[in-house]
Amino acid sequence: MGILDVYIMKKIEAMVPSLRRKDIVDSILNAGAQGVTVVESKGKGKGNRPLVSGARGTAKYIADYNRIDTITTVVDDSKIDSIVSIIMNTSYRGNNGDGMIFVSTIDEAYHIGTKSKISSLD
Repeated sequence: MGILDVYIMKKIEAMVPSLRRKDIVDSILNAGAQGVTVVESKGKGKGNRPLVSGARGTAKYIADYNRIDTITTVVDDSKIDSIVSIIMNTSYRGNNGDGMIFVSTIDEAYHIGTKSKISSLD
């Protein structure tokens, strides 16, 4: 295999407000991603924390963390720009707490069920 024949996969991890999960996941899948993983999380960043009611509704306090989802997908290098753009446009509300997107290169990937190395996502 020559240098130009290398197959490049990228992992996109988007940490976004939980309320936008469905729209973002649907958009990613409609853009051609083969699948996504969603992890319900809590985070603390630049966004404001929500005001929460106590056990019996008598006390109110600022939550320590925001409810966020970490949405992960692995795509061909050629789809990176479109999927990142879709996530940004779907999550964007003009606030500090709109989320973060991280893109990294996948060096190797394997199917556990077949014990074979993945050479493409198709």
